[in-house]
Amino acid sequence: MNRSRIADISLLLVAMMWGSTFLIVQHAVRVLPPMAFNSVRFLGAALLLALIITVFYRGQWKQISGKMLLHACLLGLFLFIGYAFQTAGLLYTTTSNAGFITGLSVVLVPFLSYVLLKHAISRFTWLSALLAASGLYLLTFTGAGMSLNKGDLLVFVCAIGFALHIGYTGVYAGRYPSLVLAALQMAVVGILSLAASAWTEQVGNTSELIDKLTKPDVLWALAISIGPTSAFAFWIQTVCQKYTSPSRVAIIYAMEPVFAAITGILFAGERLTVIGGIGCLCILAGMMIAELKSAPQKVQ
Repeated sequence: MNRSRIADISLLLVAMMWGSTFLIVQHAVRVLPPMAFNSVRFLGAALLLALIITVFYRGQWKQISGKMLLHACLLGLFLFIGYAFQTAGLLYTTTSNAGFITGLSVVLVPFLSYVLLKHAISRFTWLSALLAASGLYLLTFTGAGMSLNKGDLLVFVCAIGFALHIGYTGVYAGRYPSLVLAALQMAVVGILSLAASAWTEQVGNTSELIDKLTKPDVLWALAISIGPTSAFAFWIQTVCQKYTSPSRVAIIYAMEPVFAAITGILFAGERLTVIGGIGCLCILAGMMIAELKSAPQKVQ
């Protein structure tokens, strides 16, 4: 099995982790406001990665340069935009609209890669991206009709943020140590989330904040989010994007809502409609086309 195939499988596992833990995080942010939750999540992830580097890869700290800090800040900013605007948009739009519009990053990544990064995109990649986007629409569409509102525009900015993060991770991943690059961008997201929380949210006094942080739902969600779905997930992404294209990463990540739907069916008593099932099949078809027919990737 070549490195490109291993990278794709690893990224699929990341999508599975994100999708299967959605319910856990959803319960937590009902107790601790979303921006505050994200600040603890990403600062904790940054500290965890920093500890790993210090204990096992101490020499990588010496490889930090001004250019690396700048690029890590840029990646962190894109990632923060994705999470922040998604959260803000949910205040004004439906979860179905938000799910579909966020999933538009699947289509935006090839476009941004072509326009901004000059990456060649095969016709099969475009077809797989459109299939995946169609599947996302069918999976999240409630049948109530999609009307553009303030929340939809905010979530569209979120999709651009995630697309830019995937695209530019493909550019910078091969230039710097993956572990340090992941740690630095986690720190940037955490700091920006902390600032956004202080500006927009009310978390109460110190005792109230500690009480919220020690709630079982919050503690469990943070344990999952800090390690597996933040520190290790973005570390895996940074490593894997040395061996696969941003377009394929976006298509693989389109599986996240499929895993979320499966989790909802198994653990929350949700039901998948026929249309939703067709959406899942479209996403799977898009992944298969991307895997079997996309242009070969250059392995470093």
